[in-house]
Parts: sequence; C-alpha cells; structure tokens
Amino acid sequence: MNTSDLLTYCMSKPGAEQSFKECWQATQIKSEGVLFAMLYEVKGRPALSLKATPALAELLREEHNDVFPSEHLNKSHWSTLWLDGSLKDSQIYYLVDASWQQADATRAAGVNHDEH
Repeated sequence: MNTSDLLTYCMSKPGAEQSFKECWQATQIKSEGVLFAMLYEVKGRPALSLKATPALAELLREEHNDVFPSEHLNKSHWSTLWLDGSLKDSQIYYLVDASWQQADATRAAGVNHDEH
C-alpha cells in the first residue's frame, strides 16, 4: 500500500481534514473534527491506525499478524496495521471506510472524545 494513495483516499471522504500531530509524528485525518485515520511510522515501518467496533478490532487482531492495538489511542476501538504487510489494498480501503463510518456515527451521536 502506497501512503500517498492512501492519504488521497482518506482525503476524498466527506468532511476530511488533514493535520499533523507533532508529538506523535503522525498525519491525522479527521472528518468534521472527528479522527478516523492516522498515518505514521512504527518501528520504521509505515502504519495506519483506524477505528472499529471492539468486536471487529478483536477479530482483525486474531486473524492478521499485521494488525495490533494502537499505541496512542483507545486500544479497544483503535487498531494499527502495517501498510507494507500482508493485508490487501482492498481490505485496507474497506477498513478506512468502516473507520470513517465510525467517526460519522460518533459525530451524529454528539460524542466529543478526541484522542489524548
């Protein structure tokens, strides 16, 4: 997965805004202020953190060695995956869509709980 293509895909989502979180050296993508994707390096490898339901996050971690709990975010909802790992591009795009939908549901519910 090419990080440039992935960033373009994330930015095509309605309401998408890009910012840089200096202390994490991470590019954050939010939809109308709600985080749904974060691109950064973990141990020198390109990585992407995405939000999912706790059940989906657990399933992904069980089925894929390249998916693990996010270091900086709520571990029950947020998973990080290697972009240079075994996940197919189509799977990554599906997970981006699911994360954007989670952010949309959070926003619709009026919940405001940004990352720490």
